[in-house]
Amino acid sequence: MIPLSSLPLKTESWQQQLGNAYCQVKELLADLELSTHYRPEMELAAEAFRFQVPRYFAALMKKGDIHDPLLLQVLPAAAELQHKPGFVMDPLGDQDAHEGNGILHKYHGRVLLITTGACAISCRYCFRRHFPYASHQALKNQWQPALRQLQQDPGIHEVILSGGDPLSLGNERLQLLIQELERIPHIRRLRIHTRLPVVLPSRIDQPLIELLGNTTLATSMVVHINHPHELTTELEQALCPLRRVGITLLNQSVLLKGINDSVSTQVLLCESLYSAGILPYYLHQLDHVQGAAHFAVNDQTALGLHRRMEQRLPGYLLPRLVREVAGANSKQTLPRSQNQKK
Repeated sequence: MIPLSSLPLKTESWQQQLGNAYCQVKELLADLELSTHYRPEMELAAEAFRFQVPRYFAALMKKGDIHDPLLLQVLPAAAELQHKPGFVMDPLGDQDAHEGNGILHKYHGRVLLITTGACAISCRYCFRRHFPYASHQALKNQWQPALRQLQQDPGIHEVILSGGDPLSLGNERLQLLIQELERIPHIRRLRIHTRLPVVLPSRIDQPLIELLGNTTLATSMVVHINHPHELTTELEQALCPLRRVGITLLNQSVLLKGINDSVSTQVLLCESLYSAGILPYYLHQLDHVQGAAHFAVNDQTALGLHRRMEQRLPGYLLPRLVREVAGANSKQTLPRSQNQKK
């Protein structure tokens, strides 16, 4: 690992840490003592989908190990340049679900609000790696149209802040948005989907804790943790104050070939999540986005893995194995999604 003590993490703001992230593949590989594994194709993949890794997250990777499970999630690969049948630009039909002003309306009673295209880290399996954020996000000066749209639909009870990563926004912008959502009588719940605290725990600062603790909306945060090595003391300490102010913490992870597709890894992840006060929520089958086929685990293997997890975990620690299907009215449990194809 890159020693955390050698990094100026304690004194820098989260914005400074984000600005100091790795943006060059060669630099990250050099610091991990993996320079001999560099290939020119990595740069081509990074040009197609940007490369960015916070130094805190990189410090959790094992030096000299090209198969480190955290490194594999972010290292550009030649496989991303290969076009595989069935892997497409918009695997979830997000553009068809877009109702304008950054609002995606897929499921009854709730909508996603694309708050920003910015994210702290470029996970290579990202299902929105081709998403047209320029025309499909609720920019600050477009929040009023989005809010008016939400005001006009009394059937919406929950707003899910998405991106990019909504916690890439500063606290003042988040506060303005949340205060406006609070003024819409039929909106009762707020959900924030984020990976940012996992790769930059300092993002959970005191102003954010106070903001989320004081909102009148019932609030949950869904973090995105794929591997037990991501659950650090720093992350647990950052999330603990959120629980104290009443925020429900859930986790969703993506099943990734060669990274977390073993029973031992998944069981340890679920148990570690619970110890950290986070409830395992979803284990997602990979969304079939172009450029991510090399991460895919076939359905038979995924179902067998989930059955073995069920044998070793109590029900409340077993995440639902799901797939998102474009046009479906909810996330589909994996057996159901298989049956729909027959």
